[in-house]
Amino acid sequence: MDFKMFNEYSREAWHQFQNPSLELGPIEGLAHIVSLNDRLSQEDIEEVYFPLLDYIDSELIQHQAQLEARARFFNKEQTPSTPYIIGISGSVAVGKSTTARVLHQLLRQRYTEKCVELMTTDGFLYPNAELIRRGIMNRKGFPESYDMNRLIDFMVKIRTQEEAVEYPVYSHEIYDIVPDQMARMEHPDILIVEGINVLQLPSNQMIFISDFFDLKIYIDADPAHIQKWFMERFDMVMDVAQHDPDNYYYEMSHIPRKEAHAYAMEVWRTINLVNLIQYIAPTRGRANIVIHKGADHHVDRIYVRQY
Repeated sequence: MDFKMFNEYSREAWHQFQNPSLELGPIEGLAHIVSLNDRLSQEDIEEVYFPLLDYIDSELIQHQAQLEARARFFNKEQTPSTPYIIGISGSVAVGKSTTARVLHQLLRQRYTEKCVELMTTDGFLYPNAELIRRGIMNRKGFPESYDMNRLIDFMVKIRTQEEAVEYPVYSHEIYDIVPDQMARMEHPDILIVEGINVLQLPSNQMIFISDFFDLKIYIDADPAHIQKWFMERFDMVMDVAQHDPDNYYYEMSHIPRKEAHAYAMEVWRTINLVNLIQYIAPTRGRANIVIHKGADHHVDRIYVRQY
């Protein structure tokens, strides 16, 4: 990707942008926020996420000012309530969920008077039975495996704040949509939407998901590093699944680990890497902020879109 339209900052330079007058204490429950095999320390919070929080704070001020200016233009007595929506994208195993959960926690701590919500687009995957019926189970995570019409309908309802919205729940333990279970979201002030597909450009919709986002964040890393993290995470999943007969990977966790590794590497090579190269990485240029990770999930550079 050509980074000419981005300003590049080292981690040290990025940290200097933090507003020292806006103090925030240590993040609560740090260990419970980190995804399997991800890395996060209080130093990361202070040097990477505190400046990001200040950046979002400035964006929120602009967002509110724009809403008020529009209301004045149309001679409206009240400024409409419109949520500020953040989209977070990146490869499988790159650490999107950790970033989303950290921001969710920090935004809740800073804006105690606001409703801050978090959701993933996993719930809008078609159920496994439907993927099998369509013959695309091996394309799970690719654009065609998502019910994009349902996801866009959800985003429209959230943006217009017409009513409380229900949406499907996905479980990584059963590797499927949870039957007969729905989550409910009601009039958020700030919404974080995390998923590999949030910046993609679907071919059969007139509206893109990213059209609903006020801020777009992409988590970036060298594919060789991501492959290593994927395999390490796979091992951790196997260890957990061994003791849970209801886990999707229970049976696989009891075969020789060498065979399981061969399966995981094939999944990475034929599915996740292909998806990354063809559909995920090309969306990086649509982000407002790119958070780049080096080895061991260490954030080393931040890119901020100039326009």
